[in-house]
Amino acid sequence: MSNLPAPTGTVDRVFRILETLASQPEGMGLAAIADELELPRSACHRLLVELVRCGYARQIREQGDYALTTKLPALGLSFLGGAGIIDIAQPVIDQLALASGELVRLALIDGDRLTFVAKAQGARSGLRYDPDMGIDVRLSCSAAGHAWMMTLSEERATQLVAQQGFGEPRSYGPKAPTTFRALMKKLDEDRKRGFSMIDEMYSPGMTAMAAPVMRRGQETIGVITIAGPRQRLTVPRMQELGARIVSAASQLAMASTSSPLFAHKGRMAGR
Repeated sequence: MSNLPAPTGTVDRVFRILETLASQPEGMGLAAIADELELPRSACHRLLVELVRCGYARQIREQGDYALTTKLPALGLSFLGGAGIIDIAQPVIDQLALASGELVRLALIDGDRLTFVAKAQGARSGLRYDPDMGIDVRLSCSAAGHAWMMTLSEERATQLVAQQGFGEPRSYGPKAPTTFRALMKKLDEDRKRGFSMIDEMYSPGMTAMAAPVMRRGQETIGVITIAGPRQRLTVPRMQELGARIVSAASQLAMASTSSPLFAHKGRMAGR
């Protein structure tokens, strides 16, 4: 079962169905969707039929499961392209991916949410860490979440995590902080370092680091991250990459003034 509140209004239900299907690209059955969202199956079926009619979902005929089409991702890409985010951020992301040899991603802040919007894969062989894009970041156990919250007051950081929750044990790695006291201690360490680092906090066998993208040295509008397998992206390796990721964040901050999307995110982040 989902640990989020059960959807109530029709619009809320539609978007929860879209989010659920986005995490299951191979498709998901009606019963499973309804159970996950704690919806009556008849109501869930009606909404799925409408999503199919509008072209946002399709039914896999062999087993009757439902899956997203490419219409929704295409809308997102069109929006990001029109806002100039790809042109501005991609060269910086590509350069950092090449230097680190790992997955580099950019996440933007929108109100209380932090969402990955761009990436570059630096690993050319061996294990590659490459999670789904477009997901809202779990703040308590991610390098991206820590990089954002280390720029906030303890009160604001606590509020954000309280709203989202720490999640169930299956939602994070074995070393993730599961209390506010442990999380605040970790954020203090990140502040002193100038960037965040996690080791098996988001998921087993994975490490990551992140730096905040701050306009005028105060307003955080996003974060840039490096993530990879623990045996390759070691703690000493992350420390070596610290100056590079902070520099990349500074480059993005300087370039952000030419994008209306960055400007919008900055205003949202300050709420």
